[in-house]
Amino acid sequence: MQCPSCQVTIHPHFSKTNLHGSSNQIFNALNSSGISAGWIVLTMVCPACNKAIIKLQENDWSSGTELRLRVIQPKSTSRMPAPADVPTELAEDFNEAAAVLEDSPKASAALSRRCVQGILRLNGYEQKDLAPAIEAILKSKQLPSHLADSLDSIRNVGNFAAHPMKDSNSGAIVPVEPHEADWNLDVLEGLFDFFYVAPAKEQTKRDLLNAKLESVKKPPMKK
Repeated sequence: MQCPSCQVTIHPHFSKTNLHGSSNQIFNALNSSGISAGWIVLTMVCPACNKAIIKLQENDWSSGTELRLRVIQPKSTSRMPAPADVPTELAEDFNEAAAVLEDSPKASAALSRRCVQGILRLNGYEQKDLAPAIEAILKSKQLPSHLADSLDSIRNVGNFAAHPMKDSNSGAIVPVEPHEADWNLDVLEGLFDFFYVAPAKEQTKRDLLNAKLESVKKPPMKK
């Protein structure tokens, strides 16, 4: 197996702790599904990076079937971390939003909303609230149309995360769906590319060409 922290191939040697039985308080707290289920905690330390690996395995004890296996530590995500060109405070919000997506789409959406407001403020849109900041950047026509069309999703999904809203028909609180929180992360990646990644790549190309022009005693490119 590969260590989820360092990605080095290692031999798994997990210690197992059973959480099964009516006298086990942890088992009773977890077992709210009403089925004959129990849990095994699997733990080990990676010999390559010395970081803990903890898994929680849920079993149907009546049949011996494994129902679910989750990695508890480290938290994993299928998304790449925020690019190195992104300011640290924004990268931290994005990475945390990606890490909690599976466990809490609502928390992920709230972090995405905070992150997009940080992006806009750092790029000159300093309105106190997110909605007018989004309106301002949309009116500026600064963003490519596909990104502008998607940007308002973060405001709307963030509203569902921050404020309880009821369905007008059922009266139930409208939840944040996982695919909505995941879309927010897509939009943030687009904003990162527009504001930070693409300009950094362009500057690197300009610097290389200017160095070449200087070597042949030619003037640098116009800004």
